[in-house]
Amino acid sequence: MKAIFKTGGKQYYVEEGSVIYVEKLPQDVGSEVEFTEVLFVDGKMGSPTVKGAKVIGLIEKHGRQKKIKVFKYRPKKKYRKTQGHRQPYTKVTIKSIVK
Repeated sequence: MKAIFKTGGKQYYVEEGSVIYVEKLPQDVGSEVEFTEVLFVDGKMGSPTVKGAKVIGLIEKHGRQKKIKVFKYRPKKKYRKTQGHRQPYTKVTIKSIVK
C-alpha cells in the first residue's frame, strides 16, 4: 500500500517499511507518530485530504544534517559574512498505512 502525506510543509511518498527523514518532530525516540494529513492512498485522492486515513510511523532517531555554508557578499563595499547552518531532522520508519 502506498500513500502521500504532508508534514513540516513537505509531502512524502511512502509505502510500508520505508525509511524517511522529516523535519524534526517533538516526540521521543522509540515512540509512534501518526500523520493524519494524508493526500493520497492507493488510488484514492482526497480533496484536500483523505478522510479517516493515517500513516503510522516509528521514530528511529533525531539528528542534524551536514553543515552548509551561507556566504553573503556585496561587491565594492568590503562586506563579507559567513555563517553555517545544520537543519534538524527525525528519522521515521513507516509501520502501516490505514485507509
